[in-house]
Amino acid sequence: MADVLAVTEQRDGALRKTSREVVWAARQLADAMGGTVDALVLGAPGVDAAGAQLGAVGADRVLVAEDASFARYSPDGYAATVAAVAKGGGYGTVLVAATAAGKDLAPRIAARLDAPLASDVTGIRIEGGKVTATRPVYAGRAVQQLRLDAPLAVVSVRPNTFVPGSAAKSGAVGKVAAFPAARVVVREVKAAEQGRLDVAEASVVVSGGRGLKGPEHFALIENLAKAFGAAVGASRAVVDAGWRPHAEQVGQTGKTVSPQLYVAVGISGAIQHLAGMRTAKVIVAINKDKDAPIFQVADYGIVGDLFEIVPRLTEEVAKAKAG
Repeated sequence: MADVLAVTEQRDGALRKTSREVVWAARQLADAMGGTVDALVLGAPGVDAAGAQLGAVGADRVLVAEDASFARYSPDGYAATVAAVAKGGGYGTVLVAATAAGKDLAPRIAARLDAPLASDVTGIRIEGGKVTATRPVYAGRAVQQLRLDAPLAVVSVRPNTFVPGSAAKSGAVGKVAAFPAARVVVREVKAAEQGRLDVAEASVVVSGGRGLKGPEHFALIENLAKAFGAAVGASRAVVDAGWRPHAEQVGQTGKTVSPQLYVAVGISGAIQHLAGMRTAKVIVAINKDKDAPIFQVADYGIVGDLFEIVPRLTEEVAKAKAG
């Protein structure tokens, strides 16, 4: 039961960034137990070409399940296929990315396998021969340690938590049976504008809040994000006000992010916002209110007028990137 099955995600036939992270996390877990890693790729015919790259991040084998209905996320078909592969492969752990699709898929897999589920974990290790997962709870105010005693467990991994390294495994590609199901069909995916990073997957996020005073000032956030090569995020207050789309909302009722760098501009730091970003590796807060709650979680805080600070910061970041 030391072997690990890593379930990847693809969109339009290309593997998403989180796929490499999940395979890398599986590699770390398998190495600790002396096991192997199989990466499962589900997609339309031809998706096997994308899977060939997963050996570089630790996949011993790449298992490809192809069906025309798998071009987009297929809840029942994906769950049935993953469960069948997991049952037949003798795995001890099934890893899934805690993305929007992964949060829907992971409990479906766990139910079919009658296995425990540790969701949205930010750390995973072996203690006493058992998988132990770390996950934030109570809106990020506490950290929970879960020891999974069952012979097979499902774990969903928060994006950006595991930074892929190099493992150079064979990644031999083989086919497995797909089990399509048409009870639920995803007919459309409303993707972000071309070239715009998904806030949940970006390694740097620049978010704006009510302190910007109006939607027209969000250009300051976009310019700073562009200088960093970052994604643009937003607080719930500005999304509720219609300044920004819900896809950019960071927080308990939006997206959970865990980037390497999170820059909060004009955001006070309501608990529901902190729940979505407090696991960022480095947090920088810019706010004129020195008592704003955001400073309690920030690694670096700048107290002052964002309309003066952000343009200067954008200029300096652009210079540093160019130099």
